[in-house]
Amino acid sequence: MNKQLFIIAISLMFTSSLIAQKNLSYLALGDSYTICESIDSNRQWPKQLVNKLNGKGISIELSKLIAKTGWRTDDMLKAAKKEVKKNKYDLVSLLIGVNNEYQGWDPIKFKPEFEKCLDYAIEHCNKGKTGVFVVSIPDYGYTPFGAKKQQIISARLDLYNEICKNVAKEKGVAFYDITPISRKDKTDKTLVAKDGLHPSAKQYRLWVDSFASQVYKQCVDKK
Repeated sequence: MNKQLFIIAISLMFTSSLIAQKNLSYLALGDSYTICESIDSNRQWPKQLVNKLNGKGISIELSKLIAKTGWRTDDMLKAAKKEVKKNKYDLVSLLIGVNNEYQGWDPIKFKPEFEKCLDYAIEHCNKGKTGVFVVSIPDYGYTPFGAKKQQIISARLDLYNEICKNVAKEKGVAFYDITPISRKDKTDKTLVAKDGLHPSAKQYRLWVDSFASQVYKQCVDKK
């Protein structure tokens, strides 16, 4: 086989491989921080993550986004059970809890609720725990909305995030801490959306940049 034919053969093999490659499916579970309240839907962080992964050669799509502003853990779980049913996905993310905190729930009460949500995420992932990741709750105490009660809000969210982190560790699930990024809101106003409460698209991009490489490894891991 001459060099030109060899190159053509390799090219065809590569193209066939891409065609045969399965699109990975992604389920994003959460609240206003997952639906990304107050910004263009095309700049939601789950979509930014998908774009980032596609750019790294991973064929993946955001198959389902179950999130709504104001949802607590129980609200999200109820909606997920109704919409997801028995379906499973290759990648599942979970970011939930801020509304439990905002509505004054005791952190002790929050823990079993979060465990239920994470168990659900694991159950609906094709790869089990290795295909799931938890994103920490951002600190809205550093936004104009929460500024007057910043210390109280931050202290409570520290407790909530510690619970999320520990539960994720116990279950062998990746935990990505974006809370320090959200605490830059006080000095960088471009990180806050126009509503004065939620992150801007720029902040969501910083989140994705901070954990995209780890999520990439989760996608290519064969376990």
